[in-house]
Amino acid sequence: MNDPTRQSIVSLAAALRAREVSSVELLDACLSEVDRLNDSLNAIVWRDDEAARAGAKAADQRLASGDEAPFLGVPLPIKDLTEVQGQPVSYGSRGRSAAPWEGASEKVVDAFRDAGFVLACRTNTPEFGHITATENLRWGITRNPWDVSRTPGGSSGGAASATAGGMFPAAHANDGGGSIRIPASCCGLVGLKPSRGRVPRISQSWLGAVVEGAVTRTVADSAAILDAIAGFDRYAWYNAPAPERPFADEVGADSGSLRIGLMTGGPSGMPIEPVCSEAARRVGEALEQLGHVVEPAEVATVSEELIGPFIALVEASLGEYLGDTDFDQAEPHIAAQVANAQGRSSLEYARAAKEIERLSRELMAPWGRDFDVLVTPTLGIAPPPAGLIMEVSHSAPGEPAEVVVGTVAFTAFANVTGQPAISLPVHQTEDGVPVGAQLVGSPFDEAALLQLAGALEQALPWADRQPAIIAAA
Repeated sequence: MNDPTRQSIVSLAAALRAREVSSVELLDACLSEVDRLNDSLNAIVWRDDEAARAGAKAADQRLASGDEAPFLGVPLPIKDLTEVQGQPVSYGSRGRSAAPWEGASEKVVDAFRDAGFVLACRTNTPEFGHITATENLRWGITRNPWDVSRTPGGSSGGAASATAGGMFPAAHANDGGGSIRIPASCCGLVGLKPSRGRVPRISQSWLGAVVEGAVTRTVADSAAILDAIAGFDRYAWYNAPAPERPFADEVGADSGSLRIGLMTGGPSGMPIEPVCSEAARRVGEALEQLGHVVEPAEVATVSEELIGPFIALVEASLGEYLGDTDFDQAEPHIAAQVANAQGRSSLEYARAAKEIERLSRELMAPWGRDFDVLVTPTLGIAPPPAGLIMEVSHSAPGEPAEVVVGTVAFTAFANVTGQPAISLPVHQTEDGVPVGAQLVGSPFDEAALLQLAGALEQALPWADRQPAIIAAA
């Protein structure tokens, strides 16, 4: 098979079932690219090739026996915020042990294994996932394959860098304020944030704002992965309504004529870079040509009223790591957040949680009333220089840096509301760095997003673009 690491996971799974390539061969091709490129990108922070090859050999035996797990034999790296039994989990922090995790694997990991994925490697993340660029003092700075002087975004930037850089055909990711969509935009990938409660987790973070997913190269891959990891969990506090049919069936399906709200400017007049506005405008024009009704819209995607309660939840979430983390070794921004959380009373936390739910209702009101789907830029700025966000976060911990606000101005609100959202790689800067546009759907309506995203993939194709670093010797 020609260049297997650049194929979609749907086509790779079919090739594996047809015995056109073995799982071991595919894994070795991926690991060879890690060997070749990781010194430049720093996307992978841990690997156990022996265990991964054992998994690939077992997958080949299952394939030979006729096992029909949907992604049997496809290699997949896991983000280093997520627990896998027997693998270390550092959360990007110097205060964490390097010992293997002895507890249960996160439920999304079990779902990946049930689908047949071969777990291989762990990807970099900022410390505890709390900044929007993938850089930390334990593992260093991860770089964007399209321009190594820039960040791949965060917190799933290691996953995005590994995928866009051709190390793996897709990668696990999760999203608490944009952490799937921001790296997808920076790295020219598809990044689907599922609805709250769509993908089971052992326990919720940030009142369920944190959701599990993946970064991929195609809409079909994102839909197929969602089918593999979504489902009802009888023990969970949050469960999304079951879809009417498999998500994969929505890609290419007719959505009918929808009302599209188009937001090309920043919330409340916040300035954004023209190239980001243009990405959203291109999507609006394409959707109009596809028969949808597109009208200007304004949504308070970021506001002072929202920021305070949300930050309180994020800071308090660090309590999840008490007892097995040495916070004396935390980076300055994390140390400041711990101090803030310790100084906040439980009464204040309860009030913040209530405010989040109240504001969520107000934010969601336009969907179904004014429009069906909202289109926005994914980021308000082009991918910033690598290392800059960690630098400003360390130099002024607790202060809202302009560059950070520029990365989350359009994404974090959908985590607060729990709505599904997807970033698509529809545009690029003058020097060829990807710039995404985001579609935000009505509550629990991933179907409409996948229908529109599939149509946009045909109207504004991106599959033929790839970073020069892939072809470099």
